[in-house]
Amino acid sequence: RFVRSPMTTLTTPRTTLTTSRTTPRSLASSRVVKFPRGKSNTILTRSLPKNFDPSSSEERLYAWWEGEGRFKPDPSKLEPFTISMPPPNVTGRLHMGHAMFVTLQDIMARYQRMRGKSTFWVPGTDHAGIATQMVVERMLAEQGVTKDDLGRAAFEEKVWEWKEQYGGYITQQLRRLGASCDWSKERFTLDDGLCDAVAEAFVKLHEKGLVYKGAYLVNWDSKLQTAVSDLEVEYSEEQGTLYYFKYPIEGTDETVSIATTRPETILGDTALAVHPEDARFRHLLGRRAVVPMSGGRTIPIIADTYVDMEFGTGALKITPGHDINDYELGKRHDLELINIMNNDGTLNGNAGKYEGLDRFVARKELWKDLMASGLGIKDEPHTQRVPRSQRGGEIVEPLVREQWFVKMEGLARPALAAVERGETKIIPERFEKIYRMWLEDIKDWCVSRQLWWGHRIPVWYVFDDDASAEAAGGISAKYVVARNEQEALEKAKQEHGDGVVLRQEVDVLDTWFSSSLWPFSTLGWPDVQAEDLVKFYPTSVMETGHDILFFWVARMMMMGIEFTGKAPFGTIYLHGLVRDEKGRKMSKSLGNVVDPVETIEKYGADALRFSLATGTSPGQDLNLSLDKVNGARNFTNKVWNVAKFVLFSLEQAGVEEGSAAWDQLAATSLDSVERIAGMDLPERWIVSRLHETVQQSIRAHEKYDFGEAGRLMYEFIWSDFADWYVETAKSRLYGDDEQSAETTRRVLVYVLQNILKLAHPFMPFITEELWQAIPTREGESALISASWPMEGGVVDAEAIDAFESFQSTVRSIRNARAEYEVEPGKKIQASVVTSSPSLCRYFTQERQSLALLAKLDGDTLQITEGVVKKERGADAKRIELVVKEGLEVVLPLAGLFDPAKEIDRLQKQGEKISKELEGLAKRL
Repeated sequence: RFVRSPMTTLTTPRTTLTTSRTTPRSLASSRVVKFPRGKSNTILTRSLPKNFDPSSSEERLYAWWEGEGRFKPDPSKLEPFTISMPPPNVTGRLHMGHAMFVTLQDIMARYQRMRGKSTFWVPGTDHAGIATQMVVERMLAEQGVTKDDLGRAAFEEKVWEWKEQYGGYITQQLRRLGASCDWSKERFTLDDGLCDAVAEAFVKLHEKGLVYKGAYLVNWDSKLQTAVSDLEVEYSEEQGTLYYFKYPIEGTDETVSIATTRPETILGDTALAVHPEDARFRHLLGRRAVVPMSGGRTIPIIADTYVDMEFGTGALKITPGHDINDYELGKRHDLELINIMNNDGTLNGNAGKYEGLDRFVARKELWKDLMASGLGIKDEPHTQRVPRSQRGGEIVEPLVREQWFVKMEGLARPALAAVERGETKIIPERFEKIYRMWLEDIKDWCVSRQLWWGHRIPVWYVFDDDASAEAAGGISAKYVVARNEQEALEKAKQEHGDGVVLRQEVDVLDTWFSSSLWPFSTLGWPDVQAEDLVKFYPTSVMETGHDILFFWVARMMMMGIEFTGKAPFGTIYLHGLVRDEKGRKMSKSLGNVVDPVETIEKYGADALRFSLATGTSPGQDLNLSLDKVNGARNFTNKVWNVAKFVLFSLEQAGVEEGSAAWDQLAATSLDSVERIAGMDLPERWIVSRLHETVQQSIRAHEKYDFGEAGRLMYEFIWSDFADWYVETAKSRLYGDDEQSAETTRRVLVYVLQNILKLAHPFMPFITEELWQAIPTREGESALISASWPMEGGVVDAEAIDAFESFQSTVRSIRNARAEYEVEPGKKIQASVVTSSPSLCRYFTQERQSLALLAKLDGDTLQITEGVVKKERGADAKRIELVVKEGLEVVLPLAGLFDPAKEIDRLQKQGEKISKELEGLAKRL
């Protein structure tokens, strides 16, 4: 391989979790239940503790899932669903960006797995060239050793040792979030298969004439002494200095005032530029100016519309070797390109007497000399955008360096076409414009990096003998591109004769090069017959942050189409950034970083996942507050308590786990008209609402609107099921009608089974723990592998409408109680009057539930068909509540409240209003 020394294995350290590879042991014990596959002798129970304890459940459940192979694709399923995990850096530690992508991708994977697809979520990590090399160099520095002391081969060995010891930390943290990816297929961008893929891709691109070597302006990190990509450059607003000085015009006493933030670059100037329509400088066009502190070197004065007449002095110094805009202008005017800087940030021989000085020292010395010569005018504070290397923090210098490039224009056209014809869809759609803009204006890609850790470029320079190779520093105009050294030698002999000597290119490839092959290289390419490649490519979805749409996603599109003939994914789903509760970017300097691991330890992974999934929509940034996470934890408690209520109702009825009654409840199916016919209104309503929610949830998932799917599930569980049906069910469970109670238990179990399925993609741990305690169907011993709720379940529109009238009635009475400050425990008299015969019948059937929920006196509650005869004026002795047309509630004033207390309350209210009125009058 191109970088690594021979080693025995490339496996990443796996998480060590304390549990057996059988079935999850629940939190309390009662009896033994046999599970399929003959592996379990652990204890499960339907007895649950007061609250769900994530710390005692999450790792245990995760280990069980993984040990049972629940994350692997099911070979019996014909339709595949594939996601390639964006590989986090092997040096990484979990942050909220990771938590976001793991949450969203795991929701997709768990949903599609339950929908019956062969779900393959491919995990892996990136070798992170710059970041990893820096980590190991710092470690060596603490021992007083540099990489140069060791030499390349020994240094690479040290990096591999570090990777084997620490490189699996990030994947252990991904497990904490519940990532259900197939860890048995974990990949690393420097594993053997991906090294083969990188070499194959580079060779094929070179054979098509798309790879070349040339000198161009790049972002240069002088500390790491390597080129870095645009993505690895971060801009910060910093206080600097703006220097004003005079440029002498050759042969005259005239000068032109210039302003610059980097006076040391004056030594690399090759022109002055003015706008062609600027009358102030028109007489100078075609003349030459003398470069200050250069010993008399002169440069032309040119005209270019790039110059802004209104900015600064209206004249610009042009330094093509050290500024990206000047570089482009220099190419248009065929200007000389002068480099004044060494790789380490010191000035070279082109800087004259400043040679050898650090760039910032040279800046001070040159400015001091300018002031002494009379050419310096003034310097003043100036806020400017400073480019810094993301990894090392060093100020990046634009420098011209000889690098390897890939021509991109021809690769970009098919990637554009794939989106335009709908082969690949971008969510949200507005990012299609950004994608198109980038690819239509694409520049050639600098793919070489001056590092030791990475994919060493598969180029071998050809020499006649060792002596000539050493004399040339290992670089020659003659070279061959090959997949390995043996192939390179054969090519070199064919082209240049026997006896040649080879030296491999010392640079490595940009980390993004190997990442651009990720969707298909991880599936076995370049072996086009690889089983996973044939079955799972193209992948289904690429989910990632919108900030790397161009740097990674667009490159995957280009490389995927180039090497496989197919777009690598059908959908590109882009999430936003996770910010703090005030909308600020999380950073250590602001002290606003929310640590995912600490959040999980305090609130549980389910609460964090639910907050992230429901707090935003595709492409939108999320302002995350711990109050939201706490609210999500309250929701998990609600789900836990609802399940406990259902289990308690079974226990009270004497339904034994493993009994015929238990198995009958487990097999309950209420998805047809026949199966809910004859049930009472609340049962038909909750089953219908469940089926509606299932349909709406499926539509939301299929549109990748996970926030909406989560909110639908939340509203159904909290409001419909917990607040309404469970409360209504109490009157049946504790009444005298055993048949009604039995039906209620069937409905409770049926709905609970399905809401756990709806909630599982969002909150996998608590739902799996509850699943192990409730009656479940044969063949669905694990919720993660259970089937999704059936589509097309019956929806009784009449029951929904009638129960909504029932709910509105209860709310109207509750509002009246609150308005008149009726004591919370006091039961009041009421009459319900409706012109609808069916509503009258339903309300009569549910009078006990109505009395319970609205705190009414059941003995005096009247429900009649008809129309309320209105009472008007001061003689009215009742309150008339209009719920809706044809449905009213009459509350007698007598007994509703204590007249003396009400008079006192109204008097106090009147006194308060009078005081407020007096205060307002005085202010006016």
